[in-house]
Amino acid sequence: MVVGAGGISGSWFPALVHEEVDVLAVVDLRVEAARRRIAEFDLDAEASDDLKAVLEHARPDFVVDLTAPAAHCEVTCTALAAGCHVIGEKPMAASMDEARRMVRAAEDADRLYMVSQSRRWDPRHEVLRRMVAGGTIGALTTLNCDFYLGAHFGGFRDEMESPLILDMAIHHFDLARYLAGADAEAVYAHEFNPKGSWYAGDAAASCVFEMTGGVVFTYRGSWCAEGCGTSWNGTWRLIGDRGTLLYENDQEPRGQVVAGDEGFFRPLEDVEVPQPRIEYTGMHGALREMLRYLRTGEVPQTECHDNIKSLAMVFAATDSSRHGRRMPVQE
Repeated sequence: MVVGAGGISGSWFPALVHEEVDVLAVVDLRVEAARRRIAEFDLDAEASDDLKAVLEHARPDFVVDLTAPAAHCEVTCTALAAGCHVIGEKPMAASMDEARRMVRAAEDADRLYMVSQSRRWDPRHEVLRRMVAGGTIGALTTLNCDFYLGAHFGGFRDEMESPLILDMAIHHFDLARYLAGADAEAVYAHEFNPKGSWYAGDAAASCVFEMTGGVVFTYRGSWCAEGCGTSWNGTWRLIGDRGTLLYENDQEPRGQVVAGDEGFFRPLEDVEVPQPRIEYTGMHGALREMLRYLRTGEVPQTECHDNIKSLAMVFAATDSSRHGRRMPVQE
């Protein structure tokens, strides 16, 4: 069952159709939106605005929660209580209290709840993660990510208190955890709204995260930076004790490592970049991990007990900025 027939659902239904998932119902507060998606993808499905009623009589194996972040907690907890597994869109919840409630609901129902962090299912990111984990640049010490775009959304983002960190940086924060194989322990962050911004809230931020294993992750970003923009994935520099990897403009990663132990600047050689292993990307990749869990019991990488660690980075950063001091990252 799919809950939410808004814009993001257009990226999910092709994957559901490709995987031959039997969509029993599409639920949306606007029934007509649900009907349009059903017709668009030629589904034999019910359209409804009554979540609980459809859960009761349709009894789906799992629910895809594509609602707005403010509705994630209610929709997911309702579906879990009805005996369904859930895969939902990011961010996990609109607050840490809600996120913890969702984790408890999954435990109480003995059901899986996973979050789709679409950047994890990207061939370039999988290659970077594998290179770091395999010691290509030695022991990782530093991650830097720059993200700059002049994004004129209109709508709710223009009125959010922290649009960059709350709505976008969750992608980069989770990607940092994925690439480094490390979790955040503390952060110092400064949010601000630059002159000329068209956002009501803070659309720019600088954050320094202390990660496990002594890794430092620095994040600089803005959603109101006109000109010379980065990609949506950001520009990354990953530094180890034997070399560096660069990932820029969504191009194949490149890097250099030390090739000798003499000289003021040590001699360097280019690294060999392995072939990616990911075939299905973005939401499709996430869906396949949910389906694999249903068939084999293999737990997805973004299961709620793990993904709450990425969400905790978001709220620790906004708390740090609000209080003007270093804050612990507490899941």
